[in-house]
Amino acid sequence: MNELTQLPIPLLEWFRDNARVLPWRSDPTPYHVWLSEIMLQQTRVAAVMDYYTRFLAELPTVADLAAVEEDKLMKLWQGLGYYNRARNLQKAARQIMDEFQGEFPADYTALRSLAGVGDYTAGAVASIAFQIPVPAVDGNVLRVVTRITGDTGDITKPQTKERIRAALQDVMPVDFPGDFNQALMELGATVCLPNGAPLCEKCPAASFCIAYQEGRTGEIPVKAPKKPRRVEKRTVFLIFRGEKVALRRRGKRGLLAGLWEYPNEVEGDLSTLESWGIRPETTGHGGTGKHIFSHIEWHMTALTVETALETLPEGWVWAGAEELEQDYAVPNAFQAFAGTVAERLGQKEYPWI
Repeated sequence: MNELTQLPIPLLEWFRDNARVLPWRSDPTPYHVWLSEIMLQQTRVAAVMDYYTRFLAELPTVADLAAVEEDKLMKLWQGLGYYNRARNLQKAARQIMDEFQGEFPADYTALRSLAGVGDYTAGAVASIAFQIPVPAVDGNVLRVVTRITGDTGDITKPQTKERIRAALQDVMPVDFPGDFNQALMELGATVCLPNGAPLCEKCPAASFCIAYQEGRTGEIPVKAPKKPRRVEKRTVFLIFRGEKVALRRRGKRGLLAGLWEYPNEVEGDLSTLESWGIRPETTGHGGTGKHIFSHIEWHMTALTVETALETLPEGWVWAGAEELEQDYAVPNAFQAFAGTVAERLGQKEYPWI
């Protein structure tokens, strides 16, 4: 991987001229860097920016995050998805308060011990917030480095990631480790693009990039195909009593654990309502929706139900528009039905999604 020895100087020069202005870069404290990196997992930068600003306004310190009630935390996270990230944030915040006297540890191994913090996040926080010279290898970095070096190893394999990490450690500029890691991420996010033609003419590594020189950017990186997702057909029950809608809290484990949802079942029908003890006065079609999780797809059909029932099954609540906006985190999986719910609750907008 001799090509990497040529990378640091042109990459850092490029980054200083082309770095995007992002809210977490203006004040890269350990808390800010860590929060942004967790939010950015599996989520686009554009989607994260408003969430990041709003989250910090409510929970400006790690102590605030450690102490916040889970329902409020889930409400702040609503719409970002992958809700276990938020739960692990709070677990890690409590570790920091209990084990590190409320201060982020300035040590890679200690950072790696925090809940939800893997090699990449520990490397990002260590290098950006503490200027510790350790790599931070995510998908963007793997793509950049494998193309520059012509590495045809499967990037989903641990041995490939470790080989890339070791190679970057050898060329890491000890005076600017945070800038170097951010520059690699930035290059992968804005120039060395996946799923289409990379912008090689704008790349500071073009003159020594093997994939570019050999016309193989479409072949590298090599990645094993994912297993096909399982499809579930679900019926979503939008159950109304006046200007309130029924919500059910999901169990503490599994998909969307602990969040509030419109009651739904795999291929449910009117007999499902009967099993819940709900007698419908009227029913109707509430639309369709699809949501893709990492391993499963929900193909949903909604049934609107009007009932006079006051007492719901255990673990359910009646929620009005104000309560939906302020108190209950309904995941984006049900966004397709937000308009129907808003209309039935007498609202022109639905700010809770």
